[in-house]
Amino acid sequence: MAMAARRTDGMSRALSGRAGSVGLVLATVLTTALTIWLSLGLYDQSEAGQRRQDILAAARQSALNFTSLDYRHYDRDSANVLEGATGDFKKQFAAQTEELTRLVAENKSVSEGQVLEAGIVRSDEHSARVLVVADSKVTNTAAPKGQARTYRLQLDLVYRNGRWLTSDVEFVG
Repeated sequence: MAMAARRTDGMSRALSGRAGSVGLVLATVLTTALTIWLSLGLYDQSEAGQRRQDILAAARQSALNFTSLDYRHYDRDSANVLEGATGDFKKQFAAQTEELTRLVAENKSVSEGQVLEAGIVRSDEHSARVLVVADSKVTNTAAPKGQARTYRLQLDLVYRNGRWLTSDVEFVG
């Protein structure tokens, strides 16, 4: 009877040891899976945050380029607008550049833009809509002391070749 008790006791310890090992393996697998899942979630949040920053930076720069023009170097200023543009907006602005160059030079126009605020209305990996509020001080032959202007712009952006480019600009409210 003592022998049977020892065998049963030994089998209990062996089974208990195996169960402990299986439990430890399961706990390790679950911990690893949870760590990977949380890491991927943090990576997605970080990636989305970086995308938001990139979108806002591109929209701010586009609005600044659009509201900062100087007749003395309008070629450079209009090239800056076109560099950050794509699609119909780029085509329309390029088509008007010759006429705008003439008007800006005739009126000796200088516009010094400043972006006050920008916010994303919607965005995904390939497109975004951003509202921008910008001020500018405009001087020209009709207003040599300058006029303050406030712009509320809606910019549509698309992600092309690793950059956010403005595809449409609308004046709003």
